[in-house]
Amino acid sequence: MSAPTLEPVLDAAVSVAGAAGWAHALRVGRPELVGSVRGVVGLTVEVAGTGSAVGDLVEIGSGPDAVPAEVVAADRGAARCMPLGPTHGLRAGMPVRALGSSLTAPVGRGLLGRVVDGLGRPIDGKGPLLADAHVPVAGVAPHPLERSRVAEPLELGVRVLDTLVTVGRGQRMGLFAGSGVGKSSLLSMVARGTDAEVSVIALVGERGREVREFLEDDLGPEGLARSVVVVATSDAPPLVRLRSAFVATRIAEHFRDDGSDVVLMMDSLTRVAMAQREIGLSVGEPPATRGYPPSTFALLAQLLERAGTSSAGSITGIYTVLVDGDDHNEPIADAARSILDGHVVLDRKLAVAGHFPSVDALASISRVATRVVSREQRDLAVRLRTVMAARRQAQDLLDVGAYVAGSNPLVDAAVTHSRAIDAFLQQPLEESAGSEDSWRRLAELVTAMGAAR
Repeated sequence: MSAPTLEPVLDAAVSVAGAAGWAHALRVGRPELVGSVRGVVGLTVEVAGTGSAVGDLVEIGSGPDAVPAEVVAADRGAARCMPLGPTHGLRAGMPVRALGSSLTAPVGRGLLGRVVDGLGRPIDGKGPLLADAHVPVAGVAPHPLERSRVAEPLELGVRVLDTLVTVGRGQRMGLFAGSGVGKSSLLSMVARGTDAEVSVIALVGERGREVREFLEDDLGPEGLARSVVVVATSDAPPLVRLRSAFVATRIAEHFRDDGSDVVLMMDSLTRVAMAQREIGLSVGEPPATRGYPPSTFALLAQLLERAGTSSAGSITGIYTVLVDGDDHNEPIADAARSILDGHVVLDRKLAVAGHFPSVDALASISRVATRVVSREQRDLAVRLRTVMAARRQAQDLLDVGAYVAGSNPLVDAAVTHSRAIDAFLQQPLEESAGSEDSWRRLAELVTAMGAAR
């Protein structure tokens, strides 16, 4: 019998390498499409001659001053692009080169503890990112029948949320509030206190002054060490603000695909919608409700549905919604509430009174709470809610001194134990409450009120 030979294996390897080499050579050697700028109007640049599709990247100009842009619309042989950098100096006739790719995001555990901009580039001065790969930002939501059911609670470290508005692993929650009532501070508490392995935080449209304060004071070294922070300040181009939400989501998806439980926090979803409104109106979309074009509401669903569970891990999404004029029924708040799996309402009256976190527990709902807590825990939460609701209904009588003690046992319990209830609902910013301790304190409070049966 003749000895085995490696010639067939080598021939196959050469064949594969040759095919790959030819493919690479064809890509490199094909003619470069160079178009030109037809005009610059408002936020958009109209280009022709590149043959680019919607979502492709192009480069306007040449040399170090070239400005990257993304194609956002195509019409009658021309493409409308939104620059990903400053538009100063752009003019008609400038060369435009198709880059032949779409926007990508860095992913991997090397991003933990890092701060990147809306396009995934490091801005924290710690050197280059140690990313596992760069993957397209565009993605699809997990198949609805392949999603794991939300069946386990996720500890957030915030007492009122862990007990009265319990969040499940893979749930998507909204924090609804006006400006200046403590949304960012509440997110920082969650980032430090959650038992999720990884936190991905997207600061979309934030004031530049507040970014460093959030990182150093609110988040702190402990929270940053297991977090990835994506920042797109309010002065960034609208497309960068919009894409920052998808970059953060793509980073979180990579951790989920590796089997991790991730908390994705986005502040704020409203500014993402506002960025899409700027883009849509600039490319000629008709304004609809309060000036938002139809694409805004479709985009919200595409973004929010990408969070949640998969067959490998989970993304628990917490999205702040900046309600316009404290109107919780404005279009973005109403659309987000219809997609999300629950909502937490922050009340300005509580914030003004120094009640932190300013969570209105009676107005907040978790749609999966009954599936992730035990029957005993659910009964405790319902008992406290019942007492709080009774006091709210009788508040006018209490304010004018018309309430007669003994008329309603629930109101009597609420009045007698008002300090204990407030102490349970409030929590210092720097304190992290364990879930077991929170449920123990709730049981003691309900027992003391005589409401446990």
